[in-house]
Amino acid sequence: MENKLITHGAVLTLVFTLIFGGVAGTVAVEPVDGYITDSDQVTVTDVVDGDTLDVRYSDGTTETVRLLGVDTPETHSANTPDEFEGVPTNSAGENCLADEGEDATAFMTRELEGEQVTLKFDSESDKRGYYGRLLAYVYHGGEDYNYKLIDSGRARVYDSTFSKSDSYYSAESSAQSERRDLWRCRDAGGAGDVDIETIHADASGDDNDNLNDEYVILENTGSSTISLSGWTISDAVGQSYTFSETSLAPGETVTLHTGSGSDSSGDVYWNRGSAVWSNDGDTVFLDTDSGSRVTSRAY
Repeated sequence: MENKLITHGAVLTLVFTLIFGGVAGTVAVEPVDGYITDSDQVTVTDVVDGDTLDVRYSDGTTETVRLLGVDTPETHSANTPDEFEGVPTNSAGENCLADEGEDATAFMTRELEGEQVTLKFDSESDKRGYYGRLLAYVYHGGEDYNYKLIDSGRARVYDSTFSKSDSYYSAESSAQSERRDLWRCRDAGGAGDVDIETIHADASGDDNDNLNDEYVILENTGSSTISLSGWTISDAVGQSYTFSETSLAPGETVTLHTGSGSDSSGDVYWNRGSAVWSNDGDTVFLDTDSGSRVTSRAY
């Protein structure tokens, strides 16, 4: 591939420059199928971590797959924060990344373990990596899970050569600005660090009959007391709750229940008559009273 005169990303940029008369800016475009050399149908037998899967072919042979172009935080060894742009190189940054590595692994386990997936191989990348693992895009239900990890903030773009890099970097930039999942670690250990610690979307029994068992827990992981007055929690379709007089000292938590009750220092109530958080997956957004995004977490 070194003999190519221009890269795939450059081709796309050139095309849009010609069409739109050199208008500044870039447009994220999904690479054409011509950059996929071949594909395999396999079953995921084990999720090693967020970016590594063990798979089995129909003939019984097995392989380990490293998801191409992405890197999730480590779960089996220490993380190096400076690999994740803006994350502080201290114990708070390391601990935050460790938590996010567990989250990415749990997500992939929930979504893909035991499922049949499609491996797609990229003509701009080697088919195997340094450790002999297959390098591939993993598709399930028509979705590119490499991209989903980046877009949800569960992974960074791994700096390498692959045809989808332009769209992946664009998704990463958006995730960073929204402080999605691991990118909240940029504020780890700071005075204003509030984390979405738990999302309990699936209440016992019928969610609508047990609204107080549907809840979100926030934790102050910073070093000083934070006032949440005017802050909002919202879901992917814009349903939102606004905190009134609520403060969190370092290490303290507050639980937002969907149902009704009397607010206290540790529990507040949305007073809704129906469930908010989708059991099939949603995103929790946390914003300050000025509208600045503190963090978000997909599940």
